[in-house]
Amino acid sequence: MIYVIVALVAAGATAAASYLVLRLSRRYRLAPEVRERDVHRTPTPRLGGVAMFAGLLVAFGVAATQESLAPIFAAPGRIWAILGACALIAVVGVLDDLLDLDWMIKLSAQLVAGALLAWQGVQIVSLPLGDTLIVGSPGLNFTITVFLVALVMNAVNFVDGLDGLVAGVAIIANSVFFIYTRILTAQAGAIDAVNLASLLAAIVIGVCAGFLPFNWHRARMFMGDTGALLVGLLMATSTISVTGQLNPAALDQKLVLASYIPIILPIAVLALPLADFTLAVVRRLMAGKSPFSADRLHLHHRLLDMGHSPRQAVLIFYLGTAVLSTACLLTFTLQSFLLPAVVLFAGAALCAVVVFVPMDRVRERVVQRDLVPWKKRASAPIGASSSTDERTPE
Repeated sequence: MIYVIVALVAAGATAAASYLVLRLSRRYRLAPEVRERDVHRTPTPRLGGVAMFAGLLVAFGVAATQESLAPIFAAPGRIWAILGACALIAVVGVLDDLLDLDWMIKLSAQLVAGALLAWQGVQIVSLPLGDTLIVGSPGLNFTITVFLVALVMNAVNFVDGLDGLVAGVAIIANSVFFIYTRILTAQAGAIDAVNLASLLAAIVIGVCAGFLPFNWHRARMFMGDTGALLVGLLMATSTISVTGQLNPAALDQKLVLASYIPIILPIAVLALPLADFTLAVVRRLMAGKSPFSADRLHLHHRLLDMGHSPRQAVLIFYLGTAVLSTACLLTFTLQSFLLPAVVLFAGAALCAVVVFVPMDRVRERVVQRDLVPWKKRASAPIGASSSTDERTPE
């Protein structure tokens, strides 16, 4: 229940801060010009990440006062490292959203944020394999942690190209991940690393839920690099807390793939952002460009080019994230592959149908074949604001 309260506080604080940031952005004209790769056509403020950071701070402040969450805050160095990394990313993100910083500056900040987390113990200590743990050297663990943090942050940032995309995907993925961490707690007992992951997942859910009403199509405000990088940072931190510090021997080995899910589920919830990131890097390197140079060839851009509306493209990402995350969670909780396989293949088939059959194309076929009664809209009188002659359903 306490995690629900924290999520609600994060949502309320983020919504209030979003309203304030939006008013200030409009008053001081902080909306940048539309870029060639952008989908929107009207200058729109990109400082939603500032509101999300504010919601994050309020949520952490409330969580720190809760007695049931006291063990998480018993190691203050780890909490301050998380907040410090978030603050660093927020500052660099705001500067980028306003001034469009060079990619090397942003990458350097991401590496420093990852190093700060690893330095304070939020790092990959071991990887579960069967009922054993693979433990690397301290230097290797540190390097892997920094790399993974930067990777996830960029993957989430790369996919942030449509209204409501990152916020909705983060809500779905972190909801499933939160359920997973609570099941782990029931199986392995109260583990600080797992409880920290639960707290971070709840905060991400709340922050994104509070911001989504301002970001849904047509968006009044974007989260910008500030928000997308913050979401990526928190997701990376929560998954590393579980994957790198969970002992599979503490789990009920009757559960299918119980010791492998700490690796599989984080990858699953980030599968689409990671796939988009990988394709973008390969595509740009093959073209002789920087892997961080912007283009209009991301997965969401391709969905738009196929004829999907922005809302439809976003919902396709939601569906794919939900299918992958749910299938992996069922694999962890059930003693059979049957239901997870059914969910995975049925969900994949549904995704394929909605991807290759855009609703606009279906609507056109329906109109052409007169499968539903349609009538022409009456012509507007002279002097009216619109004189279009469209076919609209009765």
